[in-house]
Amino acid sequence: MSIDYYETLSVSRSADGSEIKKAYRKLAMKFHPDRNPDDKSAEEKFKSCTEAYEVLSDERKREIYDTYGHDGLKNSGYSGPGNAEDIFSSFGDIFGDLFGFGGGGRSRARRDGPIPGNDLRYDVEISFMEAVHGVSKEVQLTRKDTCWTCEGTGNRPGTQKQTCPTCNGRGQVVRSQGFFQMSSTCPQCHGEGAIVTDPCNDCHGTGLLEKTKKVALKIPAGVDTGARMRLRGEGEGGRRGGASGDLYVVVHVEEHEFFKREGDTIYCRFPISMVKAALGASVEVPTIHGKKSLDVPAGSQSGELFTLRNEGVVNLRGRGKGDMVVELQVMTPTKLCEEQKKALREFDTLCIKHGQDQEEAGFFKKLFNEVLGKN
Repeated sequence: MSIDYYETLSVSRSADGSEIKKAYRKLAMKFHPDRNPDDKSAEEKFKSCTEAYEVLSDERKREIYDTYGHDGLKNSGYSGPGNAEDIFSSFGDIFGDLFGFGGGGRSRARRDGPIPGNDLRYDVEISFMEAVHGVSKEVQLTRKDTCWTCEGTGNRPGTQKQTCPTCNGRGQVVRSQGFFQMSSTCPQCHGEGAIVTDPCNDCHGTGLLEKTKKVALKIPAGVDTGARMRLRGEGEGGRRGGASGDLYVVVHVEEHEFFKREGDTIYCRFPISMVKAALGASVEVPTIHGKKSLDVPAGSQSGELFTLRNEGVVNLRGRGKGDMVVELQVMTPTKLCEEQKKALREFDTLCIKHGQDQEEAGFFKKLFNEVLGKN
């Protein structure tokens, strides 16, 4: 059974635009999501009265609804609001008409309309591993939230603001300088055209109260320094029925002592003994996903690169994983016992015997000749 829009707003079928607007504003303030957090019933009522106002405040839609009902609206292309999660951006035109701002509730408010809350920024620092694997965190924020005692108006309940005596309600003051007139924002009412003469006892006329709230952050795998997350409605509270601002979380990732990252690719320098590098070996290399076996061929040198496929960072856009590039770092022993020194001398003798020092000698001979200008 279809809902009666007139019944939803508690107005008669002959109600004019101002009556419909007044009725909707009263209900919107009562069932506002910011005022009823985690209350699904209030959210549904807010959605219903918003849908009713969208139809009845539009002359063309109202005429179709009065003549043909809901079926007529559907045939004309109207399908209703759908999802209430982003109610303010979905019905920016409604709030623009009712309260004096549009485009998702971020344009400048009319003096007698609601004022949307400011967006806030929060910087969070996470470890390298938390960034590549994702992490859930709970942070505690102190912010200004709507004062529901006065519904964000700043007035003591039952009272109203008074016309600003400085600008006479215009919100602007005009000063003459010779032939010119200069207009500026009124310094007493700050452009609102009215001032609080009987302030709310809780917020002292500001319409906002400082509150502390825990916010859950779900940081996805693959983020890097500079990534931003937007949490709708978690910013500063609005005033006079305005929507809350958004919270922008900026991520900062700590560096890792072993791994380096460029995009989705992980780089590392893996130390290996000169014996294993010379003879070849199968070694276990740590990756961000665990351990991975790497076959190092005989005769490998420092600086050689090996690629481990799909051992990099998960791509945020769903393009799989990056790779991991391993750079070999052949380690030369520094503290040798006499037996080790003797063994190395014997090894060097064997290299000379088998002519393995000739390539090195030839390289330096050529270099010396270039330096001395000889051919």
